[in-house]
Amino acid sequence: MAAVLIIDDEEPIAWALRRAFDRAGYSVAVAATAEDGLTKAAARPPDVVFLDVRLPGMDGLAALARLKEVAPAAAVVVITAHGNLDTAVKAVAGGAFDYLAKPFDLARALDAARRAVGRGAADPPASRPGLAEDDALVGHGPAMQTVFRRIALVAPTTACVLITGESGTGKELVARAVHAHSPRKDRPFLPVHVAALNPNLVESELFGHVRGAFTGADRPRPGLLALADGGTVFLDELADIPLPVQAKLLRVLERQEVLPVGGTEPSKVDVRIVSATHADLSAAVRDGRFRHDLFFRLNVYPIHLPPLRDRVDDIPLLADHFLRRFGAASALPADTLAVLTARPWPGNVRELRNALEHAAIEARGGPIRPEHVPPPAAGHAGTVADRLRSLVAEWVRGKVPRAGEPEDLYQALLDEVEPALLDEVLRQLGGNRLAAARWLGLARATVRKMIRKYHPDAAEADPEE
Repeated sequence: MAAVLIIDDEEPIAWALRRAFDRAGYSVAVAATAEDGLTKAAARPPDVVFLDVRLPGMDGLAALARLKEVAPAAAVVVITAHGNLDTAVKAVAGGAFDYLAKPFDLARALDAARRAVGRGAADPPASRPGLAEDDALVGHGPAMQTVFRRIALVAPTTACVLITGESGTGKELVARAVHAHSPRKDRPFLPVHVAALNPNLVESELFGHVRGAFTGADRPRPGLLALADGGTVFLDELADIPLPVQAKLLRVLERQEVLPVGGTEPSKVDVRIVSATHADLSAAVRDGRFRHDLFFRLNVYPIHLPPLRDRVDDIPLLADHFLRRFGAASALPADTLAVLTARPWPGNVRELRNALEHAAIEARGGPIRPEHVPPPAAGHAGTVADRLRSLVAEWVRGKVPRAGEPEDLYQALLDEVEPALLDEVLRQLGGNRLAAARWLGLARATVRKMIRKYHPDAAEADPEE
């Protein structure tokens, strides 16, 4: 029977983990402090340790090193609700088998334990990257904690990484973090924005050319892949690489060699490819615009960056981070934060940064008020669905929390939007109630009740439909 040691001072989490592992057939011990956990690990070495980072007394990262001494065969899974990229990298560099961000599903914890028991303790690589402070990737919500974990796990390897996400989410920052925490950190990091390259010169830019390869090639020139030898090349907007160039890039990945334009002799190159796109590469593969074999080689380890609208809880932290960089007062009034968190930010973190820089200039060193925040840029106000979500969020914030008894928010919102929905559908369909019922997905009798409720004067009129 495999033994699990849970070191966490949050009783509900420790209880839930213990119950889940008991039911799964593990032998379970629990400790509320690192010191108690180390004592129990020394007395009875566990197979797997679930170790919280924030603990009274000794913290989890300090305990991680001690655990490796008292129970060297144990696989340690670090868990935290307050982690960042630095925490994730330190955990993995310290020999953690895995890193879970709270809240996590118990199924993920059970899966981590199964993998740990089946594989044994995870020995840290002989060479781990140094820990440079990374102040660019900011966030404390579950979505970004997942990103931090994936960066920490993949950085020490040589695997190709494909970063996906909308424009402005920070894909290049992730690529730089992967490089900065890898053994290649002292070698070149070359970002290549493929869409900005001349389509006729993409091949030459990437692979170089020999003298006389084409008109104007009066001397040989090494390509970006050769210049980044030993380091990392970041290919942004990957979907824009022409098909003929894709075949040559596949050769680089498979054989680690570059053939310059017009050349006959390839040269060896040691380069890691990290790529990014906001396009749907799977659709490009189906349409024949992107090679499926290249897609699979580049997508060894995907990292998805969530849009800012899906990580609203990170906006205050991001705002504080950017305002400190601008040298502005970082404590935002509540009404200004409400404006920032209500906006859908279709331009994501980049748009938020620019808006805050504008606001800091307008505030002239004083508190940043809502009127200092610029309106959304023309053409970037977000989709109708984005604006609707933003309005609903603003409406809810005006009601929760506040003094008094809770109200039926669902019915209150329905009373607000149902009349407008009914009226607009009827208007678009020329008053045809049967058709309106079909479009609304409701019974015709339900539509009649809605009309009686909101338009009693028109309730008797029921034309043939």
